Amino acid sequence: MKKFQTLRGFRDFLPEDARKRAWLRQKMVEVFERWGFEPLETPTLEPLELFKGEIGEDEKMFFKFEDPGGRKVALRYDQTVPTVRVVGQYFDKLIFPFRRYQIQSAFRAEKPQKGRYREFVQADIDILGVESPIADAECIAVSIDLYKSLGFTNVVALINNRDLLAGIPYPVIAAIDKIKKIGKDEVIKEIIKKGFSENDAKNFLTKVENLKPDEKLLTIFQYLEKSGFSRENFKFEPTLARSFSYSQGPIWEMIIPGYSTAAFGGSVGGGERYDGMIERITGKNIAGTGIAFGFDRTLEALEALNLIPKPKTVSQVLVTVFSPDLLVQSIKVAKKLREVGVSIELYPDDNTRLDKQLKYADKKGVPFVIVIGPEETKTGSVVVKNMSTGTQETLPLSELAGNINHYINT
Repeated sequence: MKKFQTLRGFRDFLPEDARKRAWLRQKMVEVFERWGFEPLETPTLEPLELFKGEIGEDEKMFFKFEDPGGRKVALRYDQTVPTVRVVGQYFDKLIFPFRRYQIQSAFRAEKPQKGRYREFVQADIDILGVESPIADAECIAVSIDLYKSLGFTNVVALINNRDLLAGIPYPVIAAIDKIKKIGKDEVIKEIIKKGFSENDAKNFLTKVENLKPDEKLLTIFQYLEKSGFSRENFKFEPTLARSFSYSQGPIWEMIIPGYSTAAFGGSVGGGERYDGMIERITGKNIAGTGIAFGFDRTLEALEALNLIPKPKTVSQVLVTVFSPDLLVQSIKVAKKLREVGVSIELYPDDNTRLDKQLKYADKKGVPFVIVIGPEETKTGSVVVKNMSTGTQETLPLSELAGNINHYINT
């Protein structure tokens, strides 16, 4: 028999890992909605033409093919470009400023390595319809708040303005964006490989290294300070370039000092303004700014720094089935407890011995077990067993629903 496995660069998430991911998603949603962002979802497949010419040097990583209808399509490469399509398609139905968050999978046909996968989750926030740098500042503020809310004591937003790089060719910008990963000498070599002289390469780099914050950046820094963020949480970084061809205006990258991967260093997300792309795709002069957080990288950073709470099983109580003739009684008890909001698992086999059911609860980490045997059925009671302490108590069935939360919360 053939043994099947996941494709390279794709992953399964067993319950413990899936619970961690659900926890992170919930924490992100809480922060995004606290800042007034609304949820958005877009299809996994988009017309290939939507992405072409908008990404830059990484178009070779599109998952693209022809669908059964003969249309050229691509799996969602990022979430910014589809959001721009949404703005154009539903312009008359949206309320501007349009503040959206989106947490979905993206797909890139790249070489898998730690922190880099072919299917991965991105969590985006964007503000569309506002030209003021205050919109950029707010997205950066949310970025810092998110990681502080997740428990990171040290998080830094590196901030620059692509307008300051005017006159520098895009291939040079894409090379300079790698300086933190490969160093100055390798950046110069890469610029030379792209057809520029060594002297030009050095001059480009010198120009970038000597940039100073402009008025837009000073406005952003003031906003962040007035919002209560420490100067340790954000700083001007002249060599930050963002390699997307649509990047313009204020750009930023979120760094977690103390967390690093070969692929990304300590970066867990990056953002920019992209007004020009919106006009190219929609034909409308609409401003847009936002950030894409690496969900998987953020989760790995949380795990590396031991910031994820120990995941608990979903089930709060296991209702056992003592014997086939008492199954109905167990079903009724489970139903009664679900009606008061308790997560109940009924053991789904009426021929399994009670000791085996208890071992199952212990192995899975279910904190409480309810036993309803012949004696309990006669007296109208149940036995509530605490699996962590081994203690148990007999309780009248009529009082169970009113007291179960006391057991669970103590």
